[in-house]
Amino acid sequence: MNIALYTLSILLVLITLLPLVKSDKWFFRVFDYPRLQKFFFSVVLIAFMAYCCDYADTTNLIFIIIMGLNVVYLTAVIFPYTIFGKKQVVRVDKVLPDQGISLLISNVYQDNVNYTGCLEQIHKADPDVVLLLEADKQWQTQLALEKVYPYSITAPIDNTYGMLLYSRFELKDGEVKFLVEDDVPSIHTKVILKNGQEVQFFAVHPTPPVPSENPRATERDKELLLIADLAKSSSLPVIVAGDLNDVAWSHTTSLFLKMSGMLDPRRGRGFYNSFHAHYFFLRFPLDHAFISPNFKLKEMKRLDNYDSDHFPIFISLQYEEVAPAEQKPMKPDSEDVKEAEEKKVKT
Repeated sequence: MNIALYTLSILLVLITLLPLVKSDKWFFRVFDYPRLQKFFFSVVLIAFMAYCCDYADTTNLIFIIIMGLNVVYLTAVIFPYTIFGKKQVVRVDKVLPDQGISLLISNVYQDNVNYTGCLEQIHKADPDVVLLLEADKQWQTQLALEKVYPYSITAPIDNTYGMLLYSRFELKDGEVKFLVEDDVPSIHTKVILKNGQEVQFFAVHPTPPVPSENPRATERDKELLLIADLAKSSSLPVIVAGDLNDVAWSHTTSLFLKMSGMLDPRRGRGFYNSFHAHYFFLRFPLDHAFISPNFKLKEMKRLDNYDSDHFPIFISLQYEEVAPAEQKPMKPDSEDVKEAEEKKVKT
């Protein structure tokens, strides 16, 4: 029993420490994802060791202390995304209808054929903007959202990286770009709110660092940091949304927030785990909406699944010209800037 518990403890500590290695290889990056799972199993192991093993055994005591430190570290990582963490985006105190924008983000899962279920979620949430990922031509034809949303920009590619953007609000200067990989699009457009305010919108879906997709995180990190530069240099309020194939607490996401000056409305509110919809014990927050400090939050929620492997995410925002003092973006230091520049030139 003791040997088994100690072996599991060593494995847990190793997969906790692996993401600290600054390598783009998938083997290191993929362990960014299961922080909640590692936290849970670390607590369970401590309980087992405390119950089953001899307190007078020095080895057992050392392992309990090591696992305790593992729990402390993991708690520090995930704490900002619990309801006890400091909110990075404050809630609106007065609704200004002409300055609002609501968004539904959903990775539809390309092989999914439950088009009716997707439409039900869209109609139920009634967002101003709909962003669908992994959407091919079949999804575009079956949904026929052009009947409800007069403005659209589409890239219905059948390689699981197609995307469809629909809007009630006017879209201006819209483009489909391929920033890093020739078959992985992103959508760049301005959205014009009811009061005439323009908002710069970026829809993204970079490849994940997993062997079946990409053996390294280089392309994902590069695309996110290129978008960060565009967001930082924009004179308009900015929304970056999509399936980032990265968790909210990862080093890459933190670097993106620092370099872009964007905010994460999840912080202080919860995880909003969007993937995997079919396995409750393997869920991570992969679908995101990052916003500039010009926005306050009206509402954010996870919607019902419709046979996709992702849950849809709904977020409602309000533009306010003067950002509240408590909405402070993270600042990069010299090491962050150096790392970002190095990642952007990697091939």
